Amino acid sequence: MSDTLLQHSPFDGGAEYIAALNTVCSLAQHTLNIFDKDFADSGFGTEARYDVLRHFLLRSPHNRLQLLAHDTQHLVRYCPRMMILLREFSHSMAIHQTPAHLRHVTEPFAVADESHSVRRYHFDDMRGLLAQNDPASARILNARFQEMWLPSHAGATPTKLGL
Repeated sequence: MSDTLLQHSPFDGGAEYIAALNTVCSLAQHTLNIFDKDFADSGFGTEARYDVLRHFLLRSPHNRLQLLAHDTQHLVRYCPRMMILLREFSHSMAIHQTPAHLRHVTEPFAVADESHSVRRYHFDDMRGLLAQNDPASARILNARFQEMWLPSHAGATPTKLGL
């Protein structure tokens, strides 16, 4: 079948990166792990991304969405839809911040399940690669994600604290 063939599609530019990230998000069936510096240039404030992620989380209570950033303030302050998702799906979604010793990692990426991924070559470069049906690349990126996730800490909570 053509839908199981390995596909690598390079991209060059912000709109193409957001489209590639949308593709990976829409292909996710069970897990979606996404790492970015601050999610400012990734389309996480859009209604379209909210709809795709909400549908993913509604599909099964076992689905997991993990967002990891060096700085989570953009998500918290400027992406109210992501905070709505976090409140609504706190059992299936988490937003974490990397510790200081991992701030040298400069390659944003997203991995859907054990099959699909998108990665940019650097935070300052909108060029990268969308890989569909590529379990080898997905495993490598998922392993990298888990290595960064373990020492990370919650960067956003589903509740607001205050008086």
